[in-house]
Amino acid sequence: MFAVSVVRRYLQRGGTHLLLWGTGLVMFGIVGVTELISTFGWYPTVFRLWYLFGALYTAAWLGQGTVYLLSRRRRLAVGTMLVLLGASLGAAYLVFAEPLNASAFDPRTPLGVQFRAVLPEGSTVRKLTPVFNIYGTVTLVGGALYSAWLLWRKEIAPGRVVGNLLIAAGGLSLALVSTLARFGAGALLSLAELIAAALMFAGFLLATARPVSAALARRVAP
Repeated sequence: MFAVSVVRRYLQRGGTHLLLWGTGLVMFGIVGVTELISTFGWYPTVFRLWYLFGALYTAAWLGQGTVYLLSRRRRLAVGTMLVLLGASLGAAYLVFAEPLNASAFDPRTPLGVQFRAVLPEGSTVRKLTPVFNIYGTVTLVGGALYSAWLLWRKEIAPGRVVGNLLIAAGGLSLALVSTLARFGAGALLSLAELIAAALMFAGFLLATARPVSAALARRVAP
């Protein structure tokens, strides 16, 4: 529903940031599908897609949408997009080339817990994860907080201020549990994904609602 809402808004209004957000949310949806499929058994391609879209892509592509929204320099947005695209293609090659320890897989154990045993500790893709996630967290969460601060300072659309804060909270919740999963505490990863999606969806609905300025709200308040 979240992805459809964003893509529909892109089709109605245009905007590269909406296209990138929609792309990131579709990736987020793929993560959920692969987690569901993995409860039925071992599928190497499904595991690789889960790691690629969950551990690497989603946060970075959502954050790239925020870069396009807030960047005043077109070159910066395009330049970072080209770097992200190249890094994403390289990461995809590495993820599908990486040997997996299939004997360590247990469908009764969350992927966020057992991926450390399935993927070798010193694998290149494991080292790439912080790079993608740090970029995505800084741009998505930082951009949402910056937008909230601008709107609050100008007393414009208080609902959008709250919406941006919810988006930031969703991004932070996912980043926190993703970090814990990296250190072997990923049992709550699926729950964190649900909470993050709910917070960001609520924030998106508030941030895109018809604005009412704080000054107007005071004038019409009883």
